Amino acid sequence: MIRETSNDSVPPGSARERLLDAAEALIYAGGIHATGVDAIVRQSGTARKSFYTHFDSKDALVAAALERRDERWMNWFIAGTQQRGKTARKRLLGMFEVLREWFASEDFHGCAFLNAAGEIASSDDPIRAVARKHKGRLLDFVRIQCDAFAMESAIDARRAARLARQWLVLLDGAIAVALVSGEADAALDAQATARTLLDVEETKSADNPKKKPAGKRTSQPATRRPPSRRTAT
Repeated sequence: MIRETSNDSVPPGSARERLLDAAEALIYAGGIHATGVDAIVRQSGTARKSFYTHFDSKDALVAAALERRDERWMNWFIAGTQQRGKTARKRLLGMFEVLREWFASEDFHGCAFLNAAGEIASSDDPIRAVARKHKGRLLDFVRIQCDAFAMESAIDARRAARLARQWLVLLDGAIAVALVSGEADAALDAQATARTLLDVEETKSADNPKKKPAGKRTSQPATRRPPSRRTAT
């Protein structure tokens, strides 16, 4: 399972990596505005000069830390999802089981990208841009699974795209409820709703099967009159 924060001693590596580690851990646990540069520098074990050597500002450091987290989180989520089953349906529902493991961890503090976006007012801010990119990547992955489910269930592409958007709402909703309530089973509640969505889509597909392409019409052979029983004279 992905480690969301680290309370260990300062990790080895370059000053830049240590600053990124410290920024991610402190900001995820306490928020962007509540975390100062001094605290990040102190946690990283680097000199303040190192901060200005590698980053133009605190916001630049935060954006870089979130970009790195995006890559790590997506790799973890994709791997966990793919382990949940061979069918798209199992993988889609398995996403919520992956989330539940995360929710149950002691260092779960919600979605770092939603948290960050909530602190930044401007939609053009680089930090908001990273959060938007993360949700776009997550939606893309969900859409791949929904497209596979569509192939399994004979669902058209338009319905698969809508299902992917609904799935993202359920994933983010589960994260938000788990953060506020402290209940890891929020993931299972979302999973139950997700299962209903899949059942509805499968039922619609069964009720409206795709029409088979019409084949060439073949002419019926002419009916022959039975031979006369009269004998020739």
